[in-house]
Amino acid sequence: MKAVFFIPAENFSKVKNAIYQDDMVSRQSINFRESRALGFEKDGYYLEIDGSGEAIKRTKEILGDMGKEVDEKKKEEILKKISEQEESAAEGFGSIFG
Repeated sequence: MKAVFFIPAENFSKVKNAIYQDDMVSRQSINFRESRALGFEKDGYYLEIDGSGEAIKRTKEILGDMGKEVDEKKKEEILKKISEQEESAAEGFGSIFG
């Protein structure tokens, strides 16, 4: 199960520390991406979590008002951009080592 949250820039350090200090959430697949690096105008970060439903629920509790889960349409757009970046990076490594 995947979830994506928007974290305002001023909350990034606090959220990152809290996420990695939580025993359950820190065991999930966690990915922070700077919003502008993905082509969005908003100043902040997107947190992608791929894990259990229980861990996603716990993430929401940890974030409280420091971050907000994005809607399904925005989530798909963000996940697509992340995937495109990862594919581009893999192609770049392939040309270096290929």
